[in-house]
Amino acid sequence: MLGKFNGIRKECLLFSSNNLLLLKILYLLNFIMRIPNPVKYIPNTLTLVNLLLGCLSVVSSFEGNLLFAGYLILLAAVFDFLDGFVARLLNAYSPLGKELDSLSDLVSFGVAPSVIVFHLLRNSLALTPEQGFIDGHVILAIPFLIAVFSALRLAIFNIDTQQTTSFIGLPTPANAMFIAGVVFGLNSPVKVWFDVLTASPLAIIATVLVLSALLVSPIPMFSLKVKKGDSVKGLWMQILLMIISIVAFLFMGLASAAVIILAYVLISIVNNVLVRFQKR
Repeated sequence: MLGKFNGIRKECLLFSSNNLLLLKILYLLNFIMRIPNPVKYIPNTLTLVNLLLGCLSVVSSFEGNLLFAGYLILLAAVFDFLDGFVARLLNAYSPLGKELDSLSDLVSFGVAPSVIVFHLLRNSLALTPEQGFIDGHVILAIPFLIAVFSALRLAIFNIDTQQTTSFIGLPTPANAMFIAGVVFGLNSPVKVWFDVLTASPLAIIATVLVLSALLVSPIPMFSLKVKKGDSVKGLWMQILLMIISIVAFLFMGLASAAVIILAYVLISIVNNVLVRFQKR
């Protein structure tokens, strides 16, 4: 009788032990299922790298290395492209990602290029290290109009439903690439071409005003994205820009960034004129 009781007791203990093991496994599985998928954080991580590069570009400018600051803006543009590309690839869109993208773009393509132009303007005024904005040279505030209008453009872009397949006004990365291209040009064999834009304070101020206006202008500008069903005739702007980009890069290297952005703006304007002419 006692043996039978001990046997039943062992079976009960074994059953309880198995149940406990099963509960532990279920708890572990539940814990694993609650861990966020790390893949969805990849686009946001790339966006934050973009932001970091923009910050480092600002630091480089204040350390007197405008060329390296330009390289960092160029690299930030690469990560700005990658975060959107990866988000589409992984279907990892999120409201957080959208906000991070705008904030990062403001620093990398608004503040960082403004600081570069600030130093170019200082150099054209031949100011000593002790002289600056606080000493009464209020003209040094003008380059930061680029940051101000970049912020305005990004805010408009976030609430504008019309800018899904094309842009209205010059995109902030393109604006920053123009300024980086000027810096590359000043350190290239074709330096004399870019001295025209930076030799005098008036030329720099005029460039700032034009770029700031383009950021918030109502001018439609084409997107580089190619959609299914687009004909070669319908892609003439993208093809023309590609040809100009290749030729310019072969002759000018990274300095061609300024020429490419200028061509982008001019092609967009010509297209708008042609569209309006055809509607008449």
